[in-house]
Amino acid sequence: MADLEARRVIELGYAGNERLVMNMGPQHPSAHGVFRAILTLEGETVAAVDAVIGYLHRCHEKLGETLTYVQYPSIASKTDYVAAMTSELAYVLAAERIGRVEVPPRARYLRVTAAELQRVASHCLWLGTWCMDMGGALGGGATLFLYAIREREMLLDLFEALTGARLLYGFHQVGGTRYDLPAGWAEQCRSTLAFVEKRIDEYEAMLEDNPFFLARTQGVGVISPELAQEIGVSGPLIRGSGIAYDIRRAEPYSSYEDFEFRVPVETAGDCWARYRVRMVEFRESIKIVRQALDGLPAGPISSRPGVKSVGQVRIPKGEAYARVEGPRGEVGCYLIADGGPKPYRMKWRGASFSNLAVLPHIIPGHKVADVVAIMGSVDPVFGEVDR
Repeated sequence: MADLEARRVIELGYAGNERLVMNMGPQHPSAHGVFRAILTLEGETVAAVDAVIGYLHRCHEKLGETLTYVQYPSIASKTDYVAAMTSELAYVLAAERIGRVEVPPRARYLRVTAAELQRVASHCLWLGTWCMDMGGALGGGATLFLYAIREREMLLDLFEALTGARLLYGFHQVGGTRYDLPAGWAEQCRSTLAFVEKRIDEYEAMLEDNPFFLARTQGVGVISPELAQEIGVSGPLIRGSGIAYDIRRAEPYSSYEDFEFRVPVETAGDCWARYRVRMVEFRESIKIVRQALDGLPAGPISSRPGVKSVGQVRIPKGEAYARVEGPRGEVGCYLIADGGPKPYRMKWRGASFSNLAVLPHIIPGHKVADVVAIMGSVDPVFGEVDR
């Protein structure tokens, strides 16, 4: 710690001033799980940040090399457990790319439906926890948290009706999806989306006329376009910095080319910009789900029959990288297949892991209270950081 402190003094030019090194996390209520930030403080101003990760490591990539292609999608859910459908989809797309597996049109539309509902549910949790993190200064942070969780629970009702689970689903499988829509599900989905869409207007009315919310977000935690590209951030972070990059448009997968939607972009690069990007994404995801339900093709949901053993699905030798646009940005899965029922090697590219790298660049110069606002605007999930 002494060497670290000396290095920071030299780098930042604060020699001679009284300094304090403080841990924020990993047990901090606003640390989004198990993140530890070592803050070097000049009074209430953050002079430097050292990010420490690794408290939640669970060997996901090695697990993927010991479990079959049938078994692992349910485990992939546990990387970004707030958006489980996203990780599952990246995994099966990589396997399908190696094996040149065709996916029926109906299954592709079902995948898009699940992915966009997951984006809305994930953003509900982000918005609620972020406002609660910023707390009493907003005059209603806990209130908005309860509202957003209420809407998320309605979306989880849809997932439960579709898959039997509310958090970790195992919905995707190599060749298609495991489940088709149950009777009445599409009507329930449309009704839920209509309710959530009205509530988004309510969220904005509560926040965007609130001077405390504006003060906590505007001009705070600015990521320049150059920094965003140099660090490799993605998702709402890069789009909030003025770069219109969305994998669903740049490299469409699973029939995204069939849908009309807007990629929201803001140029300020601050917490407010990232907030606005996600608020537009709420509505665009709802628009995509409605299009998918209206145009849902008939036919099978998988290109292969149901399995009778977990080792039945085999992928020929080869390697592939598949990436999808998750709620937090690019989620990628790299697989090497050796012809057996399990991958020979697997590697994840977690959006949260890459996005966290920007924090030491944008936090210094802000107050301690701003650390909470900036962290929440990045929206990390540590299942895909300490994977």
